[in-house]
Amino acid sequence: MIAIFKREIQSFFTSPIGYLVIGLFLVLNGLFLWVFKGPFNIFEYGFADLGNFFLLAPWVFLFLIPAITMKSFSEEKKLGTLELLFIKPISLWETVIGKFLGTFCLALIAILPTLLYVYTISQLGVTIGNLDMGMVLGSYFGLLFLIASYTAIGLFSSTLSENQIVAFIIGMVLCFIMLFGFESLATILPTGPMILFVEQIGMKAHFESIARGVLDTRDIIYFTSLTLFFLYLTINQLKNQNR
Repeated sequence: MIAIFKREIQSFFTSPIGYLVIGLFLVLNGLFLWVFKGPFNIFEYGFADLGNFFLLAPWVFLFLIPAITMKSFSEEKKLGTLELLFIKPISLWETVIGKFLGTFCLALIAILPTLLYVYTISQLGVTIGNLDMGMVLGSYFGLLFLIASYTAIGLFSSTLSENQIVAFIIGMVLCFIMLFGFESLATILPTGPMILFVEQIGMKAHFESIARGVLDTRDIIYFTSLTLFFLYLTINQLKNQNR
């Protein structure tokens, strides 16, 4: 597993992929938060907090994570080397987890420079340093859980087609459905307990819950279960393709 993880990290930074992903994430967030006029612009928002960043980041990662993971297994299928995964001295689980951790760490590296936003925002307030750090830390934790789920979904999508573009589109659509689809579905349901149930199936409600600064075990269990579920689907799909 460690060998697969190291290979994934090396492949990201020995090619333009890693630098491109980190650069795109930082540039897009920087432009929308500080330059472009609109609902995400912090200066127009009028409040010294990072709420807009945590509204924008899930959208940016919704495109970037599937773009990173699209070649994970689709390339193996296209090159005809998928069968080699089954004869290696490591298990499929270790291979999948290694690829998962590689992508997760790349996203984590992309997030680290945004910690500068915390200092910048704390200096912009009427009272310097008056920033709700509990909410900030909770939002970062929520973003990490969200990235983990995106990555697992992206890996599963890459097993469905040998075409990387198709894998990217499937991954992006599945991430969108899990993040916003169920909340949108709840808006057209008749008033009743079913609305809350449908909203809880989606990631957005749980992400927002953690972002409030309260780490509820239900939200942690949800994201952990969702990530493991798609990793299991990835393993199962790989096994079925080897039959």
